[in-house]
Amino acid sequence: MSLGLSTSWNASRYEDAKKLVFEIKSSGFQDIELSFNLPLAMVEEIADLVSSGEIRVLSLHNFCPIPEGIERSLALPDCYSVASRNEEERQAAVKYTKRTIDTARRLGAGAVVLHTGRVEIADKTRQLIKLYENGLEGTEEFRRLQALILKERKDNAGPYFEQALRSLDELTSYAAKSDISLGMETRFYCREIPDFEEIGTILEKFRGSSLFYWHDTGHAQLMENLRFVRHKDFLEAYAKDMLGIHLHDITGCQDHKAPSKGELDFGFLKPYLHADTIKIIEAHAPATAQDLKESKVFLEDLLDGKA
Repeated sequence: MSLGLSTSWNASRYEDAKKLVFEIKSSGFQDIELSFNLPLAMVEEIADLVSSGEIRVLSLHNFCPIPEGIERSLALPDCYSVASRNEEERQAAVKYTKRTIDTARRLGAGAVVLHTGRVEIADKTRQLIKLYENGLEGTEEFRRLQALILKERKDNAGPYFEQALRSLDELTSYAAKSDISLGMETRFYCREIPDFEEIGTILEKFRGSSLFYWHDTGHAQLMENLRFVRHKDFLEAYAKDMLGIHLHDITGCQDHKAPSKGELDFGFLKPYLHADTIKIIEAHAPATAQDLKESKVFLEDLLDGKA
């Protein structure tokens, strides 16, 4: 399977989907993932391009299209949480995830990438990142904050995790009827669901369903840099259940760089990837078209045909 590019790279610069797709194709990509910041009108334009063979959609990132009532500038995969204890919000998250699944089926995509909610506590990930960036990752201050983050999450996670499971139960059944696979993505913020152990719990509970693991290189490396869990641990534990991967580079704690433009050693990924693994470059601005062309060549050479 080929290497795709997420529209998260350039979607915010366009109101016209044809121009968006033209720029992506000019950068050397024929396959794409639709990001969570695309309004319905642009998704419909892309559907026309898919029908005419101009572009192929490999996956969609929930929520796509943007839910009604959400301004495009505020669109996020977490604007509604499937783990919310507010039943109205949880139902909205399920409703719009189902719409993303429907859209994926209509566009001929095989997968939807999911964020699976959050524990509603004050998130201190950015505070920990600030200590890291100031060179304090080996200090007692860093260790204390890390321990506090873990304790607060553990003390509060239970009810939210149960709500996430409840939502996933409904969504996996719905996705199966549409022959769409769901990819549960490695998270960036410490309060988000799932953490490392929760990935395993969810995968076991939904074994044999439409739910799989979606690896994110930048997020997993961040977890290693912040001394929570090794990047390689995610792959050793969950690669057998991996549906797809978001490929982006990271320098320190700054992720979503074009692959080969940061500090990540992509070579160690090779044993965990297969020809049918969905591979999406998820670089954000200020990555340039030239950066992405170089990233594509870099990854194709590195993965030795597995891209």
